[in-house]
Amino acid sequence: MPRLILSMDGLVLKEMPLEKERTTIGRKPNNDIQIDNLAISGEHAAIVTIQNDVFLEDLNSTNGTYVNGQPVKKHVLQNNDVVELGKYRLKFLSEHSAGGSEQDEAVAFGSAVAVDSPAAGAPTSGEPATVAAPAANVVGMIQILSGTHAGRTLELSKSLTTLGKPGTQVAVITRRPHGYFITHVEGTVFPVVNGHSLDAQAHRLNDHDIVEIAGVKMEFFSQTVQQ
Repeated sequence: MPRLILSMDGLVLKEMPLEKERTTIGRKPNNDIQIDNLAISGEHAAIVTIQNDVFLEDLNSTNGTYVNGQPVKKHVLQNNDVVELGKYRLKFLSEHSAGGSEQDEAVAFGSAVAVDSPAAGAPTSGEPATVAAPAANVVGMIQILSGTHAGRTLELSKSLTTLGKPGTQVAVITRRPHGYFITHVEGTVFPVVNGHSLDAQAHRLNDHDIVEIAGVKMEFFSQTVQQ
């Protein structure tokens, strides 16, 4: 089970398993994790668990929520991420932290497409896989159908691929034992699959689904690769 390690100034204060679907953090006593400090808002942040995915969301706090030193509004937590709330630190530990060596990928739609992939020579997040993979010889693919990069194909061989335009709309596709799932992460507009807007729940992708994220259309399909 994923868990959080609460510390301040290097001193571990508490270890908390993420047993609930939604865990709230804040100064008020009704929060699941109460931090009684004036730098923490009454309802500061929330952690939402959707199957194997864990999301951190800032609840419009006064002083902001940071992950690994960067301010975030909504963030997919990876093993060993450090959430910073004032002087307090919450280290996220995934139950899958001892897993394989797969990396995560990020694809940004905008003036350019950046693919964090070892094959492309780009830096990766360095995090281990957080979910088990489907059959090794079946890999999901995304082909971009519109925009500047129309025709480009992306292999979804990693445990988690981030798609979209930061600050506008971001979604993640996770590779799980029973298929590929897309989940909304950032933005007021949700991803569209086959003309239907998704909700906050993870949605399983099927062959030839048409996905639209940040104004870019793409097609999902699976492909058998040689061993």
